[in-house]
Amino acid sequence: MDYWLEMFYFANIKPVVVNLHYLSDVVFDYLKESRFKKNIIPVYEKKLLGTGGTLLENKAVFENDRVLMAHGDNLSFFDMDAFIKAHIQRPEKCEITMMTFDSDIPEHCGIVELDQDNVVCAFHEKVVDPPGRLANGAVYILEPSVINFLKNLGKKTIDFSTEVLPEYVGKIYTFHNYHYHRDIGTIDSYKRAESEFSEFAKNRKSPN
Repeated sequence: MDYWLEMFYFANIKPVVVNLHYLSDVVFDYLKESRFKKNIIPVYEKKLLGTGGTLLENKAVFENDRVLMAHGDNLSFFDMDAFIKAHIQRPEKCEITMMTFDSDIPEHCGIVELDQDNVVCAFHEKVVDPPGRLANGAVYILEPSVINFLKNLGKKTIDFSTEVLPEYVGKIYTFHNYHYHRDIGTIDSYKRAESEFSEFAKNRKSPN
């Protein structure tokens, strides 16, 4: 989480809403001691609302502005300024910019297909034989119109991947992470990240 908070800080992205649920006391204590604590708004969900539901629940923080949403169980390094620039320069029809990466286990990921403008034209969610390795990195920049879409669903619990993204096919621009990205939501993937990321970290010169 410190890596994410550092990238947000140097890109002047604030405030940062951190959603707490599992081991919330441990994470909250960590956030209280963080060097970036002035920029952090911790929120607690006793019952998880789904990623879309969390956005909707905290809409007052960013309702009239674009928002960067990231899954905290990803270890990721990329050029944040370039990501933001890509969103600003996105095709006019697009309301979301999604970060992509090349997965070495594509059958475990949401694989995307792109058109000639690097806009998502198809999703393949964890299928046995996906058509490629280009995966959804679960890092997005969203326009305020997406929050309005969430409101119009008329529900509190919303899964972003299954209930929102399919509705935006043809309106999702992509930015590719050529640096480093791995889902560390399982013990095996976390251990793999530990072994491969140490060399990357040694050569890291800046948060971008």
